[in-house]
Amino acid sequence: MDVVRTPATGWIEVVVGSMFSGKSEELIRRLRRAQIARQRVQIFKPSVDTRYATDHIVSHSELRIPSDTAKTAKELLEQVRRDTEVVGIDEGQFFDAELPAVASELARRGVRVIVAGLDQDYLGKPFEPMPQLLAIAEYITKTRAICMVCGNPANHTQRLVVSSDRVLLGAQGTYEARCRHCFDPTLSREEETRAIREAAGKAR
Repeated sequence: MDVVRTPATGWIEVVVGSMFSGKSEELIRRLRRAQIARQRVQIFKPSVDTRYATDHIVSHSELRIPSDTAKTAKELLEQVRRDTEVVGIDEGQFFDAELPAVASELARRGVRVIVAGLDQDYLGKPFEPMPQLLAIAEYITKTRAICMVCGNPANHTQRLVVSSDRVLLGAQGTYEARCRHCFDPTLSREEETRAIREAAGKAR
């Protein structure tokens, strides 16, 4: 999606979907077009995401673009220069609950803000703060992967390893894309329940 800018107008674009659906590729495409248009662009990703590189956004298909890192949404805001016209943010779900407010503040300043991230976690639940960003965004793109079981369009991320951690960095071998009918969070939910019970037992 390409939008024609008008002076001093900012807005929020959100790209969401499952893993392996091309979210980062779409983000990189939009940012490269902005750079070609000689717009002043800054790019960020959460410092926790070190899977492929610490100083680049890297898609699963190996597309990459240089980026800075931030631990929190506030830290990200502090790094944005006054003359920046476009801000790109990858893996928005790994930022804190202040990200929507930060995106709104940047848009108020006249910045085009593009955020990519997972809209659902490994249990199929909304992955904050992405739902809040979707609610305030002017433009929304929903990407879909291909189900690794049946080949239909996939909207879910199936975790393949046992872990009750909501944030578990990984790629192929740790996760795969699944459609609604092939997605099965049962094992993950059982593990989550067991972990809660174990934690409660230790607290006694």
